Amino acid sequence: MKTITVFTPTYNRAYCLHKCYESLIKQSNQDFVWLIIDDGSTDTTEELVASWIKENKIDIVYHYQENLGMHGGHNAAYRLIETTLNLCIDSDDCMGEDAIEKILNSWETIKDKPEYAGLVGLDADESGAIIGTKIPQNIKQTTLYDIYNVHGVKGDKKLVYRTEVVKKYPSYPIFEGERFVPLGYLYQLIDQDYKLLPVNEVFCVVEYMADGSSMNMLKQYRRHPRGFAFSRKSRMQLAKNFKDKFKNAIHYVSSSMFIKNGGFLKESPKKLITFLAIPFGVLLNLYIRYKTKNEF
Repeated sequence: MKTITVFTPTYNRAYCLHKCYESLIKQSNQDFVWLIIDDGSTDTTEELVASWIKENKIDIVYHYQENLGMHGGHNAAYRLIETTLNLCIDSDDCMGEDAIEKILNSWETIKDKPEYAGLVGLDADESGAIIGTKIPQNIKQTTLYDIYNVHGVKGDKKLVYRTEVVKKYPSYPIFEGERFVPLGYLYQLIDQDYKLLPVNEVFCVVEYMADGSSMNMLKQYRRHPRGFAFSRKSRMQLAKNFKDKFKNAIHYVSSSMFIKNGGFLKESPKKLITFLAIPFGVLLNLYIRYKTKNEF
C-alpha cells in the first residue's frame, strides 16, 4: 500500500494532462498512487491514460464516471482512496519538484498527532514565483480559515489531508443541471475539528487555463447558483465574525435571485444579517448579469 494518493479530476483535458503525468514520473519519492477521475470526457483521455498505464512508470488508477463537475470528481476520489493521505492536483497543474518527498517528510512530524487533519503547502506558477504569499514562519498549526482571515495570507494553497478525516464528512451535494459546488465547503467543515501543519514548500505548480474555473468565476456563479447558495449558507453558519457573515450573506442573496428562491430568507441560518444584505445582494446579482450577458 502506498502512503499518498494524488487525485486528478479531469474533463476533456487530454491536451494538457501530460504535464501532470510528466511531473509525477519525475518525483524523487514514488510512494504514491495517481488516481485519475475522468468526469465524462469525450476526448482521448481514456486512451491516453491507458498508454501511461501500459508504460508502468508510476501506479495509476483510472475511474470513469458521468459528468458531475469538479466536486463530483472529489466525491468519487474520496470514496475510492485507500491510502493514508491524499491531495488533489488539477488536470492543468503539475506536482512541484520533489513535492511527494517534502510532503512525506513533513507528515512524519505529525502522523501520530490526531489533532492534525494534514498539511497545507504552497502553490507556485511556472516561473517558480509563489502564488500570493508564504505562510508566516512562526505559525506551527493553523486552519485554512485562519490562514486567510487571521494571518492575512494571500493566494491559493495546496491541501494534503488524512483520508480517514475526509471520509468522516458529508459528500458535496449534487444539484440537477449544475456542475459546481465550491470545494471550500468541505475544508471549512474540517477546520471546525482539526488543525493543519503549515509547510512553506511548493507542493503544486499551477497554470490558470482559459477554460478553468478560476478564470470563469462570474460565469460559474450564474451557471451554478444552487451550488453557490448551498456553500454560502454553510459559510454564514461557520464564519467567525460579522464581516465574513455579511459578505457571504450578500452572495447568498445574489445566488438565491438566480434560482428565484422566494424562501431564501426563511432558509438562511443568519436571517437578520441576510435581511440587511438584501440591497447589496441585489446589486451583486445585477452586476453578474451585466458582466455575463453575452454568455447567457
